[in-house]
Amino acid sequence: MVTLKYLVSVYYPALIPLTGFIFGSYLDRQENLRLTKFRDKSALYGRELAPGEPPSWP
Repeated sequence: MVTLKYLVSVYYPALIPLTGFIFGSYLDRQENLRLTKFRDKSALYGRELAPGEPPSWP
């Protein structure tokens, strides 16, 4: 029977980058959600959207 301790001891070199990738992806998604408050509102690129026009970026 394979134990969790054995799996971690064997595969820990792969777990560290995988954990970092998952955490980084989560932070990136949270940052995108935070920045949706500011889309199409900058002084340089902002403009009034026509009725029914989608935002410039998702």
